[in-house]
Amino acid sequence: MSRRAAAAWSSFDDVRQKLRRRWTAGEFLRALARGEPWQPVALPLRAPTSAELAADFGAAQDWLSRWRQIDDTLVRLEWKTIGGRVIGTNTVPAKVVIERAEQLWRLLRVAGEVERFTVLLDRTHRAAPALAGWVADHPMKALAQADRWDRLVDTVRWIERYGGPDRYLRQVDVPGVDTKFIEQHRGVLAELLDRQLPPERVAAEHPPSRFVQRYRLRGKPAYVRLRSLDATPPAGLAPYRELTVRAEELAAVPIAATRVFVVENEITYLALPPVDGALAILGGGYAASALGAVPWLADRELVYWGDIDTHGFAILDRLRAVFPQARSMLMDRATLLAHRPHWGREASPVNAVLPALTPDESALYADLVADAFGPAVRLEQERIRFGQVEQALLSEAD
Repeated sequence: MSRRAAAAWSSFDDVRQKLRRRWTAGEFLRALARGEPWQPVALPLRAPTSAELAADFGAAQDWLSRWRQIDDTLVRLEWKTIGGRVIGTNTVPAKVVIERAEQLWRLLRVAGEVERFTVLLDRTHRAAPALAGWVADHPMKALAQADRWDRLVDTVRWIERYGGPDRYLRQVDVPGVDTKFIEQHRGVLAELLDRQLPPERVAAEHPPSRFVQRYRLRGKPAYVRLRSLDATPPAGLAPYRELTVRAEELAAVPIAATRVFVVENEITYLALPPVDGALAILGGGYAASALGAVPWLADRELVYWGDIDTHGFAILDRLRAVFPQARSMLMDRATLLAHRPHWGREASPVNAVLPALTPDESALYADLVADAFGPAVRLEQERIRFGQVEQALLSEAD
């Protein structure tokens, strides 16, 4: 008989490992939490066949001896008869049965965890009944959070009672809880809040990683930095030449500029030369999306100048979706080709459909996506010769 055949015979460790996998999957605690009646657990055993018994009776006897030594207060063995004319009949264990839950807890040495879980479940039923269902569905997750469970539940209840668009996350007032705690445990908090809050309190279009938006809390305000390109600051900005204001407040005070340039790079924004009746806004990447909260920009000549790369065109597309009149500046094929020595490489290009681009912009964007000029080519706006910038601004002013 080969060693492989003997190795295939079930051992008590094999049984324990199978049961441990089911425990780790939460099967037993899930049934306990749901109040399901205990069902004896039966596991079939791989025992020697008649041929294997005849081929190496000594090995089979050793295997059988080990099973006879198993503590019968933990499991019950069911036996079957094998053999025949050559070796006679023999009885071997065919199945392991765990009759009671307490036997399983002892066998796996998890009685303490079971007790801890039942206490946690009972407290949850009393403090936040809606969350008891989550505990029942995810018992091992709940056990992993046992040391901080009360704080998690109290945080969920505080957000339910007091959370809303007028409350920052920093205002959550629960002993032992701060914003770091919430950030560290926002995954499980999100699962609990989805259970606890009514549907209208959950913005499901936002993932749990956008915790504030998902649970309609007060978010960090969007700020807009702007400066006058006119020597005389326009009404709404005067007496200041430059300000950083909340987008919502800027929306309420239209600025009397006829033309607005949105640029991405801070030094470029600061270095823009004078332009009569014009205003410069620092876009700061996708922060340009905040301009959608400033409706009076729809009545201005709006010019966007960003990097010539896939993200630059994605920002332009997003801005133009809100302000269809927006034009691009220095984001064309000629500008790109004229600055070949200054090309860089885009770290993580996008490849999205950008319907708001013009045909020329779309063609250049498609070439960038396809690496027609080389791998992930980009031209940052601060690398464009400043004389060309001045010429473009003069052209826009005409």
